[in-house]
Amino acid sequence: MSTATARYAGQLRTEATHVASGTTIHTDAPLDNHGRGEAFSPTDLVCTALGACMMTIMGIVAERHALDLTSVTFDVTKHMAADPRRIIEIELLFRMPAALPTEKRTLLERAARTCPVALSLNPEIRQTVQFSYEA
Repeated sequence: MSTATARYAGQLRTEATHVASGTTIHTDAPLDNHGRGEAFSPTDLVCTALGACMMTIMGIVAERHALDLTSVTFDVTKHMAADPRRIIEIELLFRMPAALPTEKRTLLERAARTCPVALSLNPEIRQTVQFSYEA
């Protein structure tokens, strides 16, 4: 069975449906590549998927260790190259709870860096990941 189906919606836009849940997402070409920039671009989704995957893996580890990560957030910044057009760097900044003990921080950071998306991306794509422990 397929994971997702998608259709071209015209005007450089797509609509994808997750088969199991029926959830849909839309993409739009970015402003700098003939689009309107009114939705995630496909490369935005790749970068966001990296952060979401890292957060999910940290969540799995946190549940094993009875840690609450519900306040964790991340910002993602995509850097593109022009010739050929491709992602060259993904910057992620995770905002983590300041109360996490040092040994748990190390455990979570190591888990994040070994998520399936991180391990699947071309090694030429720099993954710059920072963890900020805030109050």
